[in-house]
Amino acid sequence: MIVNGDSEQKEREFRELVRRQRDLIWQICRTFRLSAAWEVEDAFHEVLSVMWRDYGTFGGRSSERTWVYRVAFNTLISLKRRIGNQPTEEATAHSELATDADGDERRHYLRQLIDTLDERDRTIVMAHLHGFSNIEIARMTGLTAAHVSVRLTRIKQKLRKLYEKGI
Repeated sequence: MIVNGDSEQKEREFRELVRRQRDLIWQICRTFRLSAAWEVEDAFHEVLSVMWRDYGTFGGRSSERTWVYRVAFNTLISLKRRIGNQPTEEATAHSELATDADGDERRHYLRQLIDTLDERDRTIVMAHLHGFSNIEIARMTGLTAAHVSVRLTRIKQKLRKLYEKGI
């Protein structure tokens, strides 16, 4: 039971933050492949746990959406490292990227190509695909918005070449 009024206020604020950002958190968890042993709901709860632990560090220097994305993405990256890179069964079955039958195979292949990128490039491209602006991505990664723009262009070129090669 929470006794301290400040703790009660913090809990209310956190619950409201989760309510506002719930869809984004679920979307990130659904599109991030962990392993066959980890369900999307497990990943969601892991992200919430880390968000609660780190909630006191959110000082408003970035938007709450940017902070939530960064915490969720970093949590899932860390979790993936801990559990290893075990492949999932039907890894993209829950993916937001897979929306129509004709494009499923291409999207699955593109997702595999994205997985070959280094961590920073994968963060940039996934944030871009989730609709974040270059400025927001810059805040997440510590790069400038101009550098994010250049990196996105290079990442797209690299992915296009790999896609065309069939690697």
